[in-house]
Amino acid sequence: MRSDSEPDDAALLREDFAAVFDRHAPYIHRYLARRLGDQTADDLVAETFLTAFRRRDSFRTDQRDARPWLYGIATHLVAQHRRDEVRRLRLHRVVPAEPDSSCHADRVAADVTASALRDVLTSALSDLADGDRDVLLLVVQEELTYEQVAAALDIPVGTVRSRLHRARSVLRAALGGSNPLNSAEEGVRHG
Repeated sequence: MRSDSEPDDAALLREDFAAVFDRHAPYIHRYLARRLGDQTADDLVAETFLTAFRRRDSFRTDQRDARPWLYGIATHLVAQHRRDEVRRLRLHRVVPAEPDSSCHADRVAADVTASALRDVLTSALSDLADGDRDVLLLVVQEELTYEQVAAALDIPVGTVRSRLHRARSVLRAALGGSNPLNSAEEGVRHG
């Protein structure tokens, strides 16, 4: 948390963009890495800040914190990355993948169970509408408030709430009715 004596992001965007990068890049990287993996996150962090630099004049000067704005840019880049990925996967369908010949006989039952749960969650997350998934991940992983998510995605707070409710319902159903977010919900700030 910044002290009141530190310059706000609106001023830094115009005067010292490197300071904005230093202040927020770790958070944006963490978000992107959770969504797409470390290697892709490295590239998209750079692209996020390049986009922010190009659009710095569009940042609302009444906002002290640029992080929700940066999350919005990053989320749009994730969506573009996913669209590009879908195009690549469609191309790969015409060439069949080689079968995996490695032996994994020494896996323990816990690894299998964890993998199965991860597969169920990954499948459920991939089945979510893009907007629902974006809201869920910004709230649960990045611990943004509903208001911050609304600012990041440029949507009303009510839309954030309805998308989050829908996403949680889908995940509960995928896990047989249990709530996978119980521990995360306790730490979520609602504004």
